[in-house]
Amino acid sequence: MLALHGTGVSDGVAIGKAFVLQRELPEIPEYVIPREYIEEEVARFQRAVEASRRQLMTIREHIPANAPPEATSFLDAHLLMLDDKMISQAPIEAIRNQQYNAEWALKAQSEILSTIFEQMDDHYLRNKKTDVNQVVNRIQRNLLQQNYDEHEKIAEGEIVVADDLTPADTVMLKHNRVRAFVTSLGGPISHTAILARSLGIPAIVAAHSASRYVSSGEELIVDGKRGMLIIAPDRSIVDEYRRRQKDIGRKKRELNRLRTSRAITRDRHRVALLANIELPADVRAAAQAGADGIGLYRTEFLFMNRPEPPNEEEQFRAYTKVIKSLPGKPVTIRTLDLGADKQVDGGRAGTAITVNPALGLRAVRLCLHDTSLFRPQLRAILRASAFGKVRMMIPMLSGQEELFQVLDLIEETKSDLKRERIKFNPKIPLGGMIEVPAAAVSADLFASHLDFFSIGTNDLIQYTLAIDRVDDAVNYLYDPLHPSVLRLISITIQAGKQARIPVAMCGEMAGDPRYTQLLLGLGLSEFSMHPATLLEIKKIVRGAHLGQLTRFAKDIMKLRDTREIHTRVEKQSRH
Repeated sequence: MLALHGTGVSDGVAIGKAFVLQRELPEIPEYVIPREYIEEEVARFQRAVEASRRQLMTIREHIPANAPPEATSFLDAHLLMLDDKMISQAPIEAIRNQQYNAEWALKAQSEILSTIFEQMDDHYLRNKKTDVNQVVNRIQRNLLQQNYDEHEKIAEGEIVVADDLTPADTVMLKHNRVRAFVTSLGGPISHTAILARSLGIPAIVAAHSASRYVSSGEELIVDGKRGMLIIAPDRSIVDEYRRRQKDIGRKKRELNRLRTSRAITRDRHRVALLANIELPADVRAAAQAGADGIGLYRTEFLFMNRPEPPNEEEQFRAYTKVIKSLPGKPVTIRTLDLGADKQVDGGRAGTAITVNPALGLRAVRLCLHDTSLFRPQLRAILRASAFGKVRMMIPMLSGQEELFQVLDLIEETKSDLKRERIKFNPKIPLGGMIEVPAAAVSADLFASHLDFFSIGTNDLIQYTLAIDRVDDAVNYLYDPLHPSVLRLISITIQAGKQARIPVAMCGEMAGDPRYTQLLLGLGLSEFSMHPATLLEIKKIVRGAHLGQLTRFAKDIMKLRDTREIHTRVEKQSRH
């Protein structure tokens, strides 16, 4: 028996036989094409791109009717990448100018793209490197005339182990009734992880070298919550996990009964539970989970995988689609939160790659630097506000001057819309994301100019502790319970209370059951999270006594030993 650890990205337990999906490309040939055969080589490359397009379209047409909307969205993203000049045209230039063979030209271009993506600070964008590699590999396989349909060999009930999976793979695995999957690569916010949660497949990513240790046919146990892969378990371990499977099934049935229940503590305090979404199609999952609204709509996904940014009308249609899908419920639209390195997505070619993009031109800084991006979005959000309870949220505020510039632009945009007699909500609530330590420390200075706060713990923790949580070398330092992080959260909540404005949290910490009771005790009354975790958080809220948790949180804030904080919070979360 051998146990491997990775990152659990989709809860649940699966027991079954392994199917090791081998996807390694052979060595890419590199040779010079004689001048007289250049156009023939260009045509060969173009045929490979078109073959890739046909394959993806075929898979798209066969997506099961009960598949989540994310499945189609990710496949559409890959189809868009095939149209991107950086993939479909740049290799042709290398064939014509450098006389590279098609495989070599594509490999050289993919290496350039990988370097660009690796330098990006925004983790959502950095994750797009995986999608680019998968599209490139599909084209390479067609150039090399390799069969791409290994998933047809997978039997029902098997557990797939692979280095990585494409969105197409993940959808087809669900269609083939695969029980779980494990990948050596990936992270908690990769498309693989998002699809796994949406499809309800237990899954582990970043289980390094898993495909080397597992042989097809071996019995496996996948623990999606703990991120544990057990190879060739003994009978007692199998029996234990079968009992856990039954417990998980029972708990899911219990949670489903809470869909229409309100999130109210035992001492009658109302808590708002909202959902984070990336795409308009994600609203369905939020509604099915019984979300009170949308606490974070990440608009940057509209700007990705395309040579030019979306215009005002396209953004307006996307926003109103979400708003109309949730009548009477709040929809918090975050303005564009991209890094400085956005020439691959959004049409900003020529922008220099910064040495430290984490401290560079991103989010609100980028929007203020390039108002040609910002103004159409402000108009689209304001126009959409006429159709429902829209809130606008500004990411990565660090100083008052930034906020004042944003407020001026919003007022200018309102004046333009009034002059054009276009309807909008003149009193649209404006909020700020607290994700930079400077913003948390001076939250009281921001509060008088804003209608609400939302704490973005993903970046707040990274900036506070000076670590990158997706970097394997240092992500062990990522600690939501670090005293400095808790103090910044507490400062923000207190500033909101003093200014009588609501304070929400939309980072991953908000959807982690381990921290719910502490956050309630600190005074947080609005949580926004992935829809998949909402019912579990609701159950905790309904069993909580806010008075007791307030005293618990005060005791935690007095502790000086981080280890004791972890012990106390873990013990409380089991109650």
